[in-house]
Amino acid sequence: MKGIAFVWQLVEVALAIALAPLLTGWIAQCRSWLQNRSAPPLTQPYRMLRKLFHKEAVVADHASPLFRAAPYVLFGAMVLAAAIVPTIVTDLPFARAADAIALIGLFATARVCQALAAMDIGTAFGSMGARREMMIGFLAEPAILMVFFNAFLLFGTTALPGVVDHYASHPSVIDPSVIFAAIGFVMVLLAENARIPIDNPATHLELTMIHEAMVLEYSGRHLALIEWASSLKLFNYTCIGIALFLPWGIAIHGTSFGYVLFALAALIAKLAVCGAALALIESLSAKLRLFRAPEFLALAFLFAVLGLLVHLLMGANTSA
Repeated sequence: MKGIAFVWQLVEVALAIALAPLLTGWIAQCRSWLQNRSAPPLTQPYRMLRKLFHKEAVVADHASPLFRAAPYVLFGAMVLAAAIVPTIVTDLPFARAADAIALIGLFATARVCQALAAMDIGTAFGSMGARREMMIGFLAEPAILMVFFNAFLLFGTTALPGVVDHYASHPSVIDPSVIFAAIGFVMVLLAENARIPIDNPATHLELTMIHEAMVLEYSGRHLALIEWASSLKLFNYTCIGIALFLPWGIAIHGTSFGYVLFALAALIAKLAVCGAALALIESLSAKLRLFRAPEFLALAFLFAVLGLLVHLLMGANTSA
């Protein structure tokens, strides 16, 4: 059984690495269709990565080893995060060994490393983007923690596989607090992945960009790894949302190959729906001014707290 679990662990990580650029390309296609524009090919992110990997990496003369190592640390952290999040099966060694708190720690490690690397060269844009990224992270982490705490109190576990197992044993139970937590989670997802209304990944406008400002000095394979890590981060956040709020269809143990194939088909369908929903949100939203970002994330925090209070109040009424 342990050997099978490790096989499914490798399969899930490989799927995350392979499907992450596809999710990014699908969101770009949906945005183009919704805005009545010609859509880029679904494989455009793969073509971009292939082109960047074939280009030579140009590094500044005074760049430290941190600048060179940051893309590998970012990509490695996102791959490890993908190993923790259950996508098609729950019987995963890494997912059982690390809980959602460790997952937040991985995201924070990647953020700090990228911000330090952006400031390493000493350019104005890199330092500006690093400060903005740390501000967004400082405000987003409490909100995502409150979303997780809501799930922990509801399901009695800090491990995402335990949440999925609880849904499998109680498929008809829907707690109203989950709705508020889901709204807060979507808002954090948009902020953490530099999406509209916090940031626009398709622009290089100097006064508003956050993520793009930190990667302007990268090229070649370094830039390819950073872009791939960004796609993996969006994929991981989407799969976290699926595990917390739409876990139906995930195989509990993965012993039946047919059930795992069904879980894979369900994952692709849910990713398609979530990607289209994100594209719709971005098409209907306007880019916020940077100084409005704290208000946006404070609202996400309040939604998560409201969900927590609803859960506690309903528990008190039930016990009474």
